[in-house]
Amino acid sequence: MKDSIDPLVLGHRVRYFRRRAGMTLDQLGELVGKPAPYLSMLENGKREPRLGLINALAEALDVGAAELLLPDPPTRRSRLEIGVARAQQDPIYRDLELPLLKPHAKLPDTALEHILGLFGELKGRAQATMATREEARIANSDLRAEMRRRGNYFEEIEEIAAEAVAGAGYTGGGFTEGTVQAMAAQFGFTVHRSREIPSAVRSLTDLRNRRIYIPQRDSISVRASRSVVLQTLGHFALDHPEPQHFADFLRQRVEANYFAGAALMPEVTLAPFLQRAKSERDIAVEDIRDAFYVSYEMAAHRFTNMATRHLDIPVHFVRSDELGIIWKAYENNDVPFPHNSVGAIEGQRLCREWGTRQAFRSDDRYSIRHQYTDTVAGTFWCSTRVEDTRHPPHAITVGVGFSDAQYFRGRETDHRSISQCPDGVCCRQPTEELAARWEGWAFPSVRPNSHVLAAMPVETLPGVDTTEIYEFLDRHSAPPG
Repeated sequence: MKDSIDPLVLGHRVRYFRRRAGMTLDQLGELVGKPAPYLSMLENGKREPRLGLINALAEALDVGAAELLLPDPPTRRSRLEIGVARAQQDPIYRDLELPLLKPHAKLPDTALEHILGLFGELKGRAQATMATREEARIANSDLRAEMRRRGNYFEEIEEIAAEAVAGAGYTGGGFTEGTVQAMAAQFGFTVHRSREIPSAVRSLTDLRNRRIYIPQRDSISVRASRSVVLQTLGHFALDHPEPQHFADFLRQRVEANYFAGAALMPEVTLAPFLQRAKSERDIAVEDIRDAFYVSYEMAAHRFTNMATRHLDIPVHFVRSDELGIIWKAYENNDVPFPHNSVGAIEGQRLCREWGTRQAFRSDDRYSIRHQYTDTVAGTFWCSTRVEDTRHPPHAITVGVGFSDAQYFRGRETDHRSISQCPDGVCCRQPTEELAARWEGWAFPSVRPNSHVLAAMPVETLPGVDTTEIYEFLDRHSAPPG
């Protein structure tokens, strides 16, 4: 029976029946053999009485023991006071660091109702945020698992992109801005540049007037603008509905990016290009970049689409910052990326012995670095380029297993390292000598890591201000008729 007793409710019921009987704490204490301070703590839910005392209290108060132990607060006021007491015990409430509020007789019921209403809203929002973030991590892990199973090759998107490219009149060579305009026209859109486009979006589409707005050339280069327009068109080419939750948003973005890559670097041209490079043992991501006039990152992404399907080479890709924090990653070659309990890679820190992080420590950090790394899962070769166009700079890495390194430019590198992460003494644990010399003598002032604090979304379309979007379209809308 004792395990089922709620001390707060029992305390309020004892106080209610004591006051109804017109007794003070001292008078009740004389009848049950307990001092007044003990009974006060019992009434405040800070003491759990034994069954013998419960029977004695019931007899003294002239009520049945069963009535004293009912699970409901005796009055509406008691229910409010219990609710406020429990709210103040919640970690979300404690994080506010407010002084303890003890309801007194002069505090009106409406004040307690306000406190409970505000706390309920605060807790609901916090729980929604946590659920959304966990949902986002799981959705991201599930999508990456699917990409891994498919070798990051989506045949249906390849076919749609090939048809759209052919419809725009593209026959080879550089994918010009004119070709982009022709592809937009194929879907019934025109492309416009604006200096006022909201900062939270890469492009903004006016479906009423069939216009795609992108930033001015001083904000985005011609090369980058091609990708943005094609990513936008990808949503329409793939018939994406409005996303209902973050998993939809994430998948649609991945698919639209895939469409843009498949359009700018068509499979019919890129596959033979890479097959020749493999036969010559001279595969290099920078050659894809130069041949198709795309960014190094987009070339690296597109290589992962082609590598397993057309070259029979499993690969890994990662974009990370100087601290080693992973922003984007893919693998189907069993490279041991760090991950959390739900398998999420993004937001985890890479071992500093990996080539991805070693590139930042190189004397010539903006040259492409090749490296072999011995890991707990085997030896991997990788090629890393630090992109200075991002602020802060990010490293883009493409890597393969040791046996496949023979097909890549840079395989002769003498850069080698050993990574024992996540086990053993590696980059996360100092040597005994270092620890003995500095433990207790170091006080780092940590730089806030905005990526970790804001990595996961709290809404379906992260960061989008709907009012700002509508106001922009209102200013730039064509006159009616």
